[in-house]
Amino acid sequence: MGNKERIRKELLKRKAINVVMLSLSTLTALYGLVWLFWILADVVLNGFKFINLELFLNDPTPPGIEGGGLRHAFVGHFIITSIATLIGVPIGIGAGIFFAEYGRHIPFVKGLRSVTDVIVSFPSIVVGTLVYAVMVKPVGHFMAISGSVALALLMIPVIAITTDEILKLVPNSLREAGFALGAHRWQVIKDISLSAAKRGILTGVILGIARISGETAPLLFTAFNNNFFTTDPTQPMASLTVTIFQYAMGPYDEWHGQAWAAALILTFGTLIFFISAKLLVHGVRKY
Repeated sequence: MGNKERIRKELLKRKAINVVMLSLSTLTALYGLVWLFWILADVVLNGFKFINLELFLNDPTPPGIEGGGLRHAFVGHFIITSIATLIGVPIGIGAGIFFAEYGRHIPFVKGLRSVTDVIVSFPSIVVGTLVYAVMVKPVGHFMAISGSVALALLMIPVIAITTDEILKLVPNSLREAGFALGAHRWQVIKDISLSAAKRGILTGVILGIARISGETAPLLFTAFNNNFFTTDPTQPMASLTVTIFQYAMGPYDEWHGQAWAAALILTFGTLIFFISAKLLVHGVRKY
């Protein structure tokens, strides 16, 4: 009877601890969700009423004059992000393949991979100042291509680490089967490893794009801003994030409204990227 009583008390103690910890976890999760939905609701309420066709089709008017739009910022943001994606995606995927397929058991590559993992959480403003010193200052003026390089440097570690982790999930038996059939290493990587991990790698790419789509600090030091429409990547170029910052700090109500509208579009665009990544991850786990 004594042992049964002790076991019963131990079980009650564990259940009590479990209930307490589960309750604390639930409360903290709800606390975070409340603020998240409060932010989303605030952005929607303040920004939705300023969304119209002119916002996307018109260029800005002179300061203090009502009307105009943010066409220059939408186009500029798309150009800067697209160039960054073209630079960052191949390098990031290549780095991830190198970590997982060629250097998995090499101490130096393991150290390099650890450094890459640290860079994922590196402050973006540091990357911006680095690119400013290397690309902007020698040329003598801001330019969009330097902003794309800065964003690509932020994207590469995210894609590299994700690609590395996904490729490590591919069973070695599949690689060994390819080698047994006489395939070269590059053929095994291309036709077996990458084929099996393509959904996860695509998830990493989406997360990388989402990572850079809302960055402001690197662009302040590189692409800076432009109040006029331009598609020349060698010149200063407007972006949504920098324009939101500029308009939010401005004295005009029209600017504030357009900043709210741009923030709404940028927020939900980023959310769509993250939701797509989650759906792809679910697909990877399912299959």
